[in-house]
Amino acid sequence: MALDSSRRIELLQGTLDMLILRTLLFGPAHGHQIVKHIQQTTDDVLRVEHGSLYPALHRLEKRGWIAAKWEKAKDRNREFKYYRLTPAGRKQLVVEQSKWKQLTGAIARVMSPVKGA
Repeated sequence: MALDSSRRIELLQGTLDMLILRTLLFGPAHGHQIVKHIQQTTDDVLRVEHGSLYPALHRLEKRGWIAAKWEKAKDRNREFKYYRLTPAGRKQLVVEQSKWKQLTGAIARVMSPVKGA
């Protein structure tokens, strides 16, 4: 079920990097696969535009958190640029997940404060 644009959620800055790293934890993927995975796993709430994805992929590659290589797709006679998580990227994912838990916990405390505190 597709959501109209008014119900979609804008990604916080830096969140896209974490989502890309998390997606690549499952194995190598090309850009369209990454976008599709994020969209499907969020029930179409999050949609990543290619204009945001590729700059993020280049930024992650420059930082050494992912590596890229052109390869032929198994089911197609065409080459795609596949991205893989590096050991440094795995470490960074742990850092990003920790930051995310802190952020969501802090927001939850503001949105649902404990009574009498």
